[in-house]
Amino acid sequence: MNEGTSIRKVDALIVGAGFGGIAALRTLHGELGLDAIVIEKGSGIGGTWFWNRYPGALSDTESFMYQLPFEHELYQRTEWNTRYVQAPDIRRYLEDAVDHFDLRSRFQLETEMRAATFDEASQTWLIHTDKGDFEARFLITALGLLSRMNVPNFPGLDQFQGRIVHTAAWPEDLDLAGQRIGVIGNGSTGVQFMTEAAKTAGHLTSFQRTPQYSVPARNRSWTPEELAAFKATCQDRWDEFSRVKLGFGINEENERKTFSVSEEEREAIYEWAWNKGGPYTFCNETFSDLTTDRAANEEAANFIRRKISSIVNDPETARKLTPWEMFARRPICDSGYFEIFNQPNVSLVSLRDTPITHFTENGLVTSDGQLHELDVLVLATGFDAQDGSYRGLDITGRDGRTLNEHWSEGPRSHMGITVNGFPNMFMVLGPCGPFVNLPPAIGVQAKWIGRAIASLVDIPAASIELTAESEEAWLQTCRNALQGSLYLETGSWLFGNNIPGKRQVTPSNFFVAGLDSFIATANTEADNDFPSYHVHVPSTA
Repeated sequence: MNEGTSIRKVDALIVGAGFGGIAALRTLHGELGLDAIVIEKGSGIGGTWFWNRYPGALSDTESFMYQLPFEHELYQRTEWNTRYVQAPDIRRYLEDAVDHFDLRSRFQLETEMRAATFDEASQTWLIHTDKGDFEARFLITALGLLSRMNVPNFPGLDQFQGRIVHTAAWPEDLDLAGQRIGVIGNGSTGVQFMTEAAKTAGHLTSFQRTPQYSVPARNRSWTPEELAAFKATCQDRWDEFSRVKLGFGINEENERKTFSVSEEEREAIYEWAWNKGGPYTFCNETFSDLTTDRAANEEAANFIRRKISSIVNDPETARKLTPWEMFARRPICDSGYFEIFNQPNVSLVSLRDTPITHFTENGLVTSDGQLHELDVLVLATGFDAQDGSYRGLDITGRDGRTLNEHWSEGPRSHMGITVNGFPNMFMVLGPCGPFVNLPPAIGVQAKWIGRAIASLVDIPAASIELTAESEEAWLQTCRNALQGSLYLETGSWLFGNNIPGKRQVTPSNFFVAGLDSFIATANTEADNDFPSYHVHVPSTA
């Protein structure tokens, strides 16, 4: 803490002004009446969507399910007329939500948390920021899954005289029209960006590390009848959370096996999903064994490989774009990604074939000796996901133990919400949380945090802390749920494989058993007075 400075005391301090922070504030201040505030290092509200302003940024969850759940009035006033939502519309939605709930005065923007320490004498959190200090009984971190940028250390990168930008910190003054653009990274963000940038670039070069399976988004306008039905049935969708696995509002309980139908019928089902569009349509409305049966996965993969071959005119480019791994990374969709490689102003460099050796003033050099001259280098290289959002922060819990020390062999938590040794601290979308559509997960976790805080808010100086045994049990539950999943066999950011040297003894970043199972666990915990926790009540209370 800064010596001699005043300390603002609040009931709850929330860190992050995205979906999670807004939902937490809505619960703690709007429903429980606590003196709660949100601090946010950015200059505006939106979280991930505030920072990700790159051209082409789009939700890949259908708009009728990419909204804060359990908020009827907000849902009815939201006018999203397309199947998927562009980033500016999402930012406006979150701004509107804050004003609709009359929470604007509860946000302190351009304020970055530097450290947080649990004071055992007062049973409160002492939080240091770049704009002053706070004392809060409850600390809620809503940092998001994807907030710490991954910037690879390429040799000579500092020599490059052109513009270098990361998609998660997009500058407002950058005009790409006519520019020679190089893009490193072709995950969901890279695919979205390149598809849009190819429309105006002088020349765009994709420096591809790993070819991706991508299916069409098929974004379109909703009909008036569809929009009316979504609004009339929003409560039905929210009620379904306790019965479905992913919370996308689609036919998620499909139990059809890949080889239970004929080859002709199987091909027709894949073709139907391809034409309907959407990554979760293809993964969840076709066959149920895509991520658990190797042969079934290969069938789906081969269908997409054939599509790439039929779309891309040049056979060598098609070869480079064709994935060879299993179809078991985070599903992505596009608005004409493979088609751009038929354009004369787009080229592809496979870094598997010719890796980057170094950068020069004018561009980058690959192992074949070729200099690729560039005006703009775009790093679509993603994030140090999940626990990476916390690694740069100095968070110290009971007995002086830091969160980084506690997570030295990989992140651990209970339900992605609480951590042993860190009383009265709650996370929204923390590590080991549910692998589902994020707004439903955020809504469920925010409500659960509200119940936990309500259980002791009237007991002076009381704190609630996850037991070590319960934390270990949840970690094992996450690991058990992953057994047999093909996701474990690909080098995915989901498990930190995109970060060199990142260590995890056993991958457990997500709970993959489903939203229904997660809600059942959360409700059981709260309904039974939090048996996985210890409530500390000072003798003077």
